Amino acid sequence: MLESVKLGRILSANPLFAGISDEALQAVARLSVSRELAAHEILFQKNDFADALYAVRRGEVRIVTRTAEGRELTLNLLGPGDVFGEVALLDGGRRTADAIATEVTTLSVIRRCDFLDLLAREPALALRLIDLMCARVRWMSERMEETNLLSPAARIGRRLVDLAEDYGDDVQVTQDELAVFANTTRETVNRQLQAWKRQGLIEVGRGHCRILSRHGLERATSECGLSRR
Repeated sequence: MLESVKLGRILSANPLFAGISDEALQAVARLSVSRELAAHEILFQKNDFADALYAVRRGEVRIVTRTAEGRELTLNLLGPGDVFGEVALLDGGRRTADAIATEVTTLSVIRRCDFLDLLAREPALALRLIDLMCARVRWMSERMEETNLLSPAARIGRRLVDLAEDYGDDVQVTQDELAVFANTTRETVNRQLQAWKRQGLIEVGRGHCRILSRHGLERATSECGLSRR
């Protein structure tokens, strides 16, 4: 019962479940079972058949896809309170990306068949899910626009600011990961981070980057401008 209440609180902070009744939250929470992932363990891979919705309770999950050339591209980093797997869960189709734990992670898992039964009984939850799907489409459109229109420096800065908003100013990310996340090269990331370090905007360490002035970084990012390609 206690775990169900805790999960209900986690779900209530997520856009998918915010605003629905406490009774509906508890009904969702009661459907869940826990799953533990080791660091770097694969939760699912692209084209696997979907059978569950996931909520991160502790740890972090990286959502990854690969280009036709084989290059790995990070689509999102998910931490405590984030819910993922909605699209494939609803249509019963195949996963559209890989999901990999970046550290020891605890998930709450809700099976597709149980969740669809609940949606039929809770129209408010179904409407909330539609809203989330629309938000995800807009998010993906913005990422595509960034790749095509913004300079690599602007993309790096935006990703750092986004990560800081979600996880705090001490961003735990390697330069290789940031390069994939911003769709550029590690050399470009290193060069840009060193420039911002000289300006006193950030500190750079092994596997992390501390933002000293988020406002300054946002301003510097906006000044990087459009891509010159």
